[in-house]
Amino acid sequence: MRSDYRYIWPSWFEKLHRWGLENFVAWLFEALGPVNLVGAQLVYLGQPVAEVFIPSENLQALAHLLEHPQEAQAFVHFLRE
Repeated sequence: MRSDYRYIWPSWFEKLHRWGLENFVAWLFEALGPVNLVGAQLVYLGQPVAEVFIPSENLQALAHLLEHPQEAQAFVHFLRE
């Protein structure tokens, strides 16, 4: 599994910004920090079904982000720049 998914972040930011959700998502990552690992497991469990709608690499990147607190914090910082 790839360990650096940061190249995907700009496309996520663009979509979140278009919908006006970048600050909400940043807040959500911070507020739910302690349960992010559970969220990663849910992404892995739902991946076979979610891949119909969301590219596999995006799902893997999200799971990676949820599993690694330092990456989640870096993503929050990226969203707020």
